[in-house]
Amino acid sequence: MSEYLYQKTQQYFGQLAGGAEACGEAELKQLGATKISKGYLGYYFYADQRTLYTIVYRTRIFSRILAPLLAFDCHSEKYLYKTAQNIDWSEFLTLTKTFAITSNVADSNIRNSQYAGQILKDAIVDQFRTKTTKRPDVDTRFPDLLLNLYIHENKARISVDLGGGSLHKRGYRTESVEAPMQETLAATILRLSEWNGERPLYDPFCGSGTILCEAFMKAGNIPAAYLRRKFGFLRLPDFDAAVWNQVKTKANHETVEIAEELIKGSDLSADAVKAVRANRNELPEIGTIKVRRADFRDLEGFNNTTIVTNPPYGIRLGNTAEVAHLLKEFGDFLKQKCTGSTAFIYYGDKTLVKKLGLKPEWRHELRAGGLDGVLCKYELY
Repeated sequence: MSEYLYQKTQQYFGQLAGGAEACGEAELKQLGATKISKGYLGYYFYADQRTLYTIVYRTRIFSRILAPLLAFDCHSEKYLYKTAQNIDWSEFLTLTKTFAITSNVADSNIRNSQYAGQILKDAIVDQFRTKTTKRPDVDTRFPDLLLNLYIHENKARISVDLGGGSLHKRGYRTESVEAPMQETLAATILRLSEWNGERPLYDPFCGSGTILCEAFMKAGNIPAAYLRRKFGFLRLPDFDAAVWNQVKTKANHETVEIAEELIKGSDLSADAVKAVRANRNELPEIGTIKVRRADFRDLEGFNNTTIVTNPPYGIRLGNTAEVAHLLKEFGDFLKQKCTGSTAFIYYGDKTLVKKLGLKPEWRHELRAGGLDGVLCKYELY
């Protein structure tokens, strides 16, 4: 194939979670994308090579950035197989490299997503076997090349996943606790809070520290993919190593020192505090996250602070009555001990909002990691 679709158009697609659309669009503009338009579960955008590498390396909001290779009408398994073989897969893979496929099928003659992915895999493997009698291996965990197959209403698109996997996996989470927050969700919450690193931030239910670590990366201007080992764009036939090295070096040199008392948190669980410290140690040495074991009821309170937190709920605590009582006590704590501060509270269960006993200034629905939750802002006077 002389030219792939992304090369002809310079158009790409970014996937994100429901409720993060405005944040994602603003981030794309900030990172240099142009002609941004809404699509299903994300945005189409235009970018040159340098801008594309920058977006993949820096995005905090998007979970995937896709480069389309081919778009075609697809009414049968045979036609999917035949069309997939029109791509010269040796331009993307060698026998020593691994690959994997994510697939999504809806309202089409091919009904099963996993089966559609299997057909694409067979087309790739058979092409190599015909040419070399050997085939590259599949590695679903850490593939060198991750492909995305999307079929909707019998229209198919085969794309390269430029991050090489979901971009919410930053690489700093070496330890965790039950039901950790997804990193892209935490980054979206921080963007919606408009916290800019000038005011102290505190998380009194910090868990394994996703909000704290994302705040640290944001305040320090650390690229979201700083710790990522593999990128899908390295397998593109027109990959430019010199441009990528320039992008990466420039971004890494633009990190800034973080003030000592800026980012703090606490949790009742000693394991959670231990996990935060372990995860923080994976990030660059440009500041600290101060975290301690404490019950929020024993904290002195906060003035002129941005409180960002995800209190225990359903999955994390279990007992509904216990959750309601805890939220009522936390609401009293905010009213009595946090005047002059602003709180942003994410509820994984929207029915719990009223249990806090405070009226939110606004509500913003956010869906991620199987949760259909809501973020609420509270001005504490």
